[in-house]
This record gives sequence, C-alpha cells and structure tokens, in this order.
Amino acid sequence: MELIKSLFHIINVLSALSVIVLVLLQHGKGADMGAAFGSGSAGSLFGSSGSANFLSRTTAVCAIIFFCSLFGLVWMDNHAAAAKGDIGVMSTVQQKAPEQGTQKPPAAPAQNDKQGSIPN
Repeated sequence: MELIKSLFHIINVLSALSVIVLVLLQHGKGADMGAAFGSGSAGSLFGSSGSANFLSRTTAVCAIIFFCSLFGLVWMDNHAAAAKGDIGVMSTVQQKAPEQGTQKPPAAPAQNDKQGSIPN
C-alpha cells in the first residue's frame, strides 16, 4: 500500500509541475514566456494556432491527472484511517461523565398554604 501511495505522490508532483510549466508556456495577451519559445510564430511545428490548442489540451490532461491522483491520495488516507478506527479530528477527545453527588436536584416550587381554598 505504501508503494502505491508513493507512486501517487510522484504522479501528483510531476503533474503539478507540468501544469505550472505548460501554463507559463502558453501565449497570453502580452509578451510572456510562451513567446520566448516561439509559440507565436506561424512557421512552428503546430502552425499558427496549433500550438495553443496543443498546449491547452495538454494542460487540461495534466490537470485531470493531478486531480485524479489527489483524489486517490485522499481516498487511500481515508480508507487507512477507517481501518484503524480513526473517525477524524474528534477521535482523540474523551467525554468526561459527570461526577456523582455533585449535582443538586432541582428545587421544588414553593407551595401556598391556602391553595385551592374558596373564600366565603
């Protein structure tokens, strides 16, 4: 299980780094890092608009891989915690029972001596 968890961590980090790099490579409104690598030229490998489509699709695929690996890590952590009986942050809190004899019973209401008598 730890090997799979380590594999998910590696996939998660690599996909996060690739999303960062791909976003920086994309051509925006101004001169950005994408223009430095020639993504704005018409004579490139993908044509004038092909590189934008390729980069945006690759970014979307890497983002999907990132979120799937993240959900896999969360699922594995929750599955392992449920197997140990850990139910969350409140699992270590112990409730204290009230001590016997320290609580006073509620006071009875005061009774009137002439209660229920009818005047003549």
